[in-house]
Amino acid sequence: MSELRAFLEDLTAAQSAEDLWTKHCAKMAEYGFDRIIYGFSHFMSKTSLGDPDDFVLLTNHDPKYMNLFIGSGLYRDAPMVRWALNNVGACSWGYLWDELASGSLSEREKQVIEINQQHSVTAGYSISFKAITSRSKGAIALTARAGMSQDEVDAVWAEHGSDIVLMNNIAHLKIMTLPLGGRSLTDRQREALEWVGDGKTTQDIALLIGLTAATVEKHLRLARVALSVETTAQAVLKASFQNQMFIVDAL
Repeated sequence: MSELRAFLEDLTAAQSAEDLWTKHCAKMAEYGFDRIIYGFSHFMSKTSLGDPDDFVLLTNHDPKYMNLFIGSGLYRDAPMVRWALNNVGACSWGYLWDELASGSLSEREKQVIEINQQHSVTAGYSISFKAITSRSKGAIALTARAGMSQDEVDAVWAEHGSDIVLMNNIAHLKIMTLPLGGRSLTDRQREALEWVGDGKTTQDIALLIGLTAATVEKHLRLARVALSVETTAQAVLKASFQNQMFIVDAL
């Protein structure tokens, strides 16, 4: 228990998503899960997980596999993704073989399993986290190292599953507090968006930070470009989701 406590203290002290992810991947590998994918979307709808470019996505899988799984949209038909969207908690990938045997998988889902087998993504567990809004969902897929059977993975889970779920839940909650996303905002872009978030107009912001209104609008426009959105309201929302606003510099 002291070892677990020390790891969790180290994890929660991480100052960046990269640092946290390195620590978490190393810890999961100790249990045989040497490839993992963490995914989170703030922009779900009833028919879509949202734009993949807006996903929070962390992984140590081979880039070739990720280009196939995410880049080609394979994830949309992955049975365990479907399970994660509709459930909360942990699930053995033995579930896949039960569904396959019962004939309940679609042809596309069967193709996903076949492609996963080609990349030694055959045994593991998925953990689906409790949603914080109706448009958000997060989950992590823990892939066991090549050669491990699902029975072996289930045996590991029987002994350590509670600790593994705890570590992944805390990693998930910590990730939600760290700056994320692609292009980072500049200090001026962030400052302008923060004032917009406080309800200030462009003229108000110009007076507050000692710039012209045109310069403030330039910073807001560049923030919209950096965040790949059309309106400033969308920029405020997305920057907030990515923890790029009202941040405190690490000491």
